[in-house]
Amino acid sequence: MTTDVHQLDDGAWISVNDSREVNVSDLWLLAESDFCGCETTDFLAEGFVKVGVDHPNIEARIAGQCIACGASGVTDWLVVGRVVDPDSGEFYGVVHDSVHFPAKHTRNARERE
Repeated sequence: MTTDVHQLDDGAWISVNDSREVNVSDLWLLAESDFCGCETTDFLAEGFVKVGVDHPNIEARIAGQCIACGASGVTDWLVVGRVVDPDSGEFYGVVHDSVHFPAKHTRNARERE
């Protein structure tokens, strides 16, 4: 079974297998990011720009800004969750309070851009 991933409502939501699963307006703590000059980026997500699947991960590039320094832009690919069983389509979102590491080049990121 395939995993169906879409942006909804002008980038406000990510739909996984026809279910709204991830919304914007979350604060992400990014480490080892080129987004801004801060050691860790307190990133306020404002909109999903691109979404993709690098099985089992659901990934997104997110527009937003660092609330510490005010820099704004789009992140590299971030894992927003995963579908561990493609047959059931069960989705597990990441814990937003944890530290996240944007990936510049995941296995399929170059194919999606």
